[in-house]
Amino acid sequence: MDTTVADPLVGQVLDGRYRVESRIARGGMATVYVAHDVKLDRRIALKVMHANLAQDEDFVRRFIGEAKAAAALSHPNVVAVYDQGTDGQHVFLAMEYVQGRTLRALLTERGRLGPREALELMQPILAALAAAHRAGLVHRDVKPENVLLTEEGQVKVADFGLARAETAGKQTKTGLIIGTVGYLAPEQVLTGHADVRSDVYAAGIMLFELLTGRQPHTGDTPLAVAYKHVNDVVPPPSSLVPGLPSQLDTLVTLATSHDPARRPQDAGSFLAVVADVAAALPPDIDRRLAGAVPPPQDATSVLPMPAPVPAPAAAPGAHTRVLAAETLPPVVPGQHPPPPAAPLPPAGPMERVISAVTGRYVLIAIGALAAVILGWAVWYQVAGQYERVPEQIVGMKLEDAKRLLAQDGLVVQTGPSTYSDKVPKGHVAASNPGPGQRVEAGGVVTLTLSKGKQPIPVPDTAGKSLEDARKILRDAGFTPGEVTRESSQTIPKDQVIRTAPKAGKKVSPDQPVDIVVSAGMEMPNLVNVNAEQAANQLRSMGLDVKVEERDLPDRPRDVVLEQNPPPGTGVSRGDQVTLIVNKKDCLLAPINPFCNNGQGDPNALPVPTVLGQDVNAAVQALRGAGFDVEVHQQLGTGRVIRQDPGPNGTAPRGHKVKIWH
Repeated sequence: MDTTVADPLVGQVLDGRYRVESRIARGGMATVYVAHDVKLDRRIALKVMHANLAQDEDFVRRFIGEAKAAAALSHPNVVAVYDQGTDGQHVFLAMEYVQGRTLRALLTERGRLGPREALELMQPILAALAAAHRAGLVHRDVKPENVLLTEEGQVKVADFGLARAETAGKQTKTGLIIGTVGYLAPEQVLTGHADVRSDVYAAGIMLFELLTGRQPHTGDTPLAVAYKHVNDVVPPPSSLVPGLPSQLDTLVTLATSHDPARRPQDAGSFLAVVADVAAALPPDIDRRLAGAVPPPQDATSVLPMPAPVPAPAAAPGAHTRVLAAETLPPVVPGQHPPPPAAPLPPAGPMERVISAVTGRYVLIAIGALAAVILGWAVWYQVAGQYERVPEQIVGMKLEDAKRLLAQDGLVVQTGPSTYSDKVPKGHVAASNPGPGQRVEAGGVVTLTLSKGKQPIPVPDTAGKSLEDARKILRDAGFTPGEVTRESSQTIPKDQVIRTAPKAGKKVSPDQPVDIVVSAGMEMPNLVNVNAEQAANQLRSMGLDVKVEERDLPDRPRDVVLEQNPPPGTGVSRGDQVTLIVNKKDCLLAPINPFCNNGQGDPNALPVPTVLGQDVNAAVQALRGAGFDVEVHQQLGTGRVIRQDPGPNGTAPRGHKVKIWH
């Protein structure tokens, strides 16, 4: 049956952007499609959550949260997460489309891999997990199905963070157990708790499977397999594939310890040990073992060792390691050498087979101790060929990091930048190889620079006081920036008009947010203006007018002598303004020009009232009446909202009349 035709999503466009082309896989949590991103014109993988899970709000919330965390993880050996969205009932994840096959498909075809090839595959897998662990992510579903091999030979780990979202949902766990029970750490079975050491356990199980062609614990039911993970130890791989070096047994034993404290404490630590063992393997070990191991004797035996395939070349920037060409170093005198590879017992009495297997387990115990001692000897022999990436590299400025690495003879290159809540913008957020890991002398270290903190929306502070606005910004994680004041007819004095960047825009909290505060309305100059006209003008601005009288015989009657607040002061609607008005008749008219008709200058002309007029028309009217004009923008309406002198005012010919729009 053609599932592509039958699938109703094929042919649809989700979120107006992702055109679904075909279905490629279906799992317990979601279905994966090949889709085309019509906006960026590229092919992607679209993971669409099953409808029954999409109804669980708590599950969807956790799914989205983990997807965001996974999207922030930038590493060449990790399948990139581009976008997350919802279209009706469809909750989806847009990811990098990887053309190739899974590690499971390779195992199905090959049966098992040689030691060198297995460790070469494990190193980029562990590098991806190490990057996740440094970012605080736990994969929780490490298995060959989640390891992709590109057509160019690059290794990519998929589904970061999604397993965590799945275990957090309210659905039953049956599908989860069936799919991943072979790789569950004992603590996951007993308590459901998992941390980075649980990923290390799963990686150890996967290494066992690469070396032997089978999982260490099998059973008729998932519960039976889970019971074995809790109660049985993982056997040494060499018990199934005679001739495997004892160092590989030690790797598996360390990673799959029942006690998490005895395992490597994260994938980066495990990677360092794996890299050391890989560097010490003889270059021809895969070929030698392929010819030394006979075919299996029954259905439960391990599959035959195929001829080795050259390790795929990693894509640029991917995790890679040039393996040492020398054979294993000689054992230091006084130490126990690792046990020789025991040949498979010839066909004959069953007692001889049992005796050989039993003796093998005794030698394994001795070999484990010898492997530890041998590891030190290996390190001593090859230490001069490697450097370690400085532990303090993360957080350093780029130039300082380059200088430090150059002192060790290492070549520095920079990869794509990433957001980081811990590392300042422009500083080193991560390195590949990671801090503390080994790199060949003269090798390349790729630095990932921080773009600063993940962008978040600027909170809305309009209408708040300056202090309240600053507190709101700080609580959201931003730093308040410069404060400027701007006149406003509508926003009361000392309240926030807007911010820059504006409210709602997503910006990095590393960027300061400037605040624009209202200076209120500008108080006009009303001195020598008719008291009634002045009071009406102020009331039109929404101000409370208080009139006080004073007797000055040398000034015109009913004109403003003083005002409080003074001209140019910022005021808000409802503020009180006091006008000092002269109520005494002018007695010095013959000798004081200000007494002339109560209007001051005897040559004064009436100023046309232009309130409400178009600015250009108002300018023409005022100039036609013999005045100069000064235009100010306050609201930007294009129509006059205020003039000075006010309505029915007078001024000498050529006086500069101010208007605001």
